[in-house]
Parts: sequence; structure tokens; C-alpha cells
Amino acid sequence: MAKTPPRSDLGRRPPHAPVERIVSLYVVAREGTRFNGSDLVVAAEKAGLEFGDMGIYHRLVDGHPEQGPIFSVANLTKPGNFDMARIATLQTSGLSFFMALPGPVPALDAWDAMLPTAQRLGELLDGLVLDEERNALGRQRIAHIRDELRGWDRGHEGEEIKFGQ
Repeated sequence: MAKTPPRSDLGRRPPHAPVERIVSLYVVAREGTRFNGSDLVVAAEKAGLEFGDMGIYHRLVDGHPEQGPIFSVANLTKPGNFDMARIATLQTSGLSFFMALPGPVPALDAWDAMLPTAQRLGELLDGLVLDEERNALGRQRIAHIRDELRGWDRGHEGEEIKFGQ
């Protein structure tokens, strides 16, 4: 029986914060291999991620963790969290990076934090970075995503992010 992942204020999205869009990336193990839990912990720490709410990793706003995650990183293997009590024996096929918009920073800034973090974890774990459709993430796709997010930010300019309304 899967335990419910622990709730934590670290990385928790503010209550009543609407999610209008999710942007995701994947870092997957090469064919025939898996990522080991202990390697994941080291890589996540090197990449500046913090373990927190829902038993997953988050990138938080420096000095303002209460604003919620800029982006989060979950286990691709169900149930999606990282059980720290069993992390030494954990093996997973990959990681799911996702950011919920609107977030604590503009969408393009969040992307510019998430992409290099995914690439860094890919390097550290010898994995592959894939787009939301699980295709290789190339320059054209990155440029397209940046354009979409730039447009998203423009469409939300001047809007105050209201939590708890």
C-alpha cells in the first residue's frame, strides 16, 4: 500500500492559486539503465533543488519559499514521489520537471531556471532531456517554448497574482 507523500510547507503551492498551464520536461535514463536514488539525491542537491512538499524536489524563490515552487521535480515511476526512507534502493527510469503557471516568477524566468537544471541533472546522471511529448529537446523546440512563454507573460503583464481570492 503506497503511503501518502508527506505534506510540507517547503515547495507547497499557495492555497487557491489557480493553475492555468503546466510546462514540463523529462530527464530519462538511457535505454537499459536506471537512475539510482542516492545519485539522484546528490545531483538534486548540486543543482540547487530542495526536497519538500509531496515528497518531491522544488526550486524555490531565494529567501521567499512561501511563494511556492518556481518548478518541481517528481519521480517518473509511480507514485511519483521519492521515499527518503528507501532512497538507497530506489531505481527510476527518469524524472519529470514541471512548472505551474502562474507561478512566483514570470514564466520565461521559470523556464530559464528549469531548463538548465534539467540539463544539469541530465549531465550528472548521464540521462537524456526530453520535451513534454518525450521527444529529444533540440534548439528549435527550446526556441518555440521560449516564444510561447514570452507570449504567456505578455498576456499576463500587469496582473497582480492574487492568492486566496
